[in-house]
Amino acid sequence: MSAVSQILTVERVSELRAALDVARRDGGSVGLVPTMGYLHEGHQSLVARSAAENDLTAVSIFVNPLQFAEGEDYGTYPRDMERDREMCAAAGAGLIFAPPVEEVYPQTPVTAVSVKGLNAVLEGQFRPTHFDGVTTVVAKLFAMLGPGRAYFGEKDYQQLAIIHRMAADLSLPVEVVGCPTFREPDGLAMSSRNVYLTAEERPAATVLWRSLQAGRDAVVDGSRDPGEVEAVMDAVLAAEPKVSPDYAAVVDAATLERPDVLVGELRLLIAARLGRARLIDNIGVDCDRL
Repeated sequence: MSAVSQILTVERVSELRAALDVARRDGGSVGLVPTMGYLHEGHQSLVARSAAENDLTAVSIFVNPLQFAEGEDYGTYPRDMERDREMCAAAGAGLIFAPPVEEVYPQTPVTAVSVKGLNAVLEGQFRPTHFDGVTTVVAKLFAMLGPGRAYFGEKDYQQLAIIHRMAADLSLPVEVVGCPTFREPDGLAMSSRNVYLTAEERPAATVLWRSLQAGRDAVVDGSRDPGEVEAVMDAVLAAEPKVSPDYAAVVDAATLERPDVLVGELRLLIAARLGRARLIDNIGVDCDRL
C-alpha cells in the first residue's frame, strides 16, 4: 500500500477531532502544520519536523478567504490537492484536513481575533486586513486541534510573531514552533507564489536575499544605525529594475519596532513586487553574539 493511500483525508471538523482524540488516547502527541496548499519543500520540512516530534501529524489545507483583500489573488491562488497529498505522505503526515469554506465558516463570521500593534506595522501597512484574517482562522484551527504543537515557517516572520503572541494572550493549549526558512539553491525563499514568476523574473527575485545579506553584513561590520542599514538594503534593491520594493526594514525581533540604536536580537525584513508576484523574506541577526 502506498504512503499516499494510507494518509487519511477529512473535510469535517468532527472527523478531525475524532482522529486527534484517537491519537491522544494513550498519551500520544499531535502536531499541526497549517497551510493554504500548493505545497513545496519548505512545507515538507515543517511536516517532517512535526512527524519527528509527534505521534500524529495533521496538515490543514485551506485557502482562507478572510486573509485576502479585494483585488488580491484568492480566486487564482494555486491549488493542486493530489500533489499536496503526495508531498504530505512523503514527509510523514498521517492526516490531511481539507475543509470546504462552509465547514470553517458555517455562517458569516462576526467575531475576529486581532493582535493589535504587531498587526499594524510592515505587512499590516500594505495589507491592513490580512493579519486579522490569519489570526482568526489560526485561532479556529487551534480550537479544532486542542492540545498539541503547531509548526510555522520563519519566512512569514511577522505572522509567526503574531501567532506566538495570540496563543500566549489567549492561553491556547498549543505550542507554536517556528522553523527555519527553506530556500532554493540561489537563496530565494520558497513560496507558493513563486509560481507567478516568469522565466525572466525568476533570476531577479534573488535580489531580496542579496539585500538581506547586505543588511546583515552591515550590522556584523558594526553599523548600529537602523537608517544606515536600511539604506544598504535599499541600494541593493534599487539596482534591480524589475523589482518594486514595498519596504526594507530592520526591527527588534520581539516587538517588530524600529529601534533608535541596533542592539540585541534583530530581524531584517523585505517585501517587494515582481510582476504578478509579491514576495517577502527576512533574516535574523543577534548583536549580542557578534
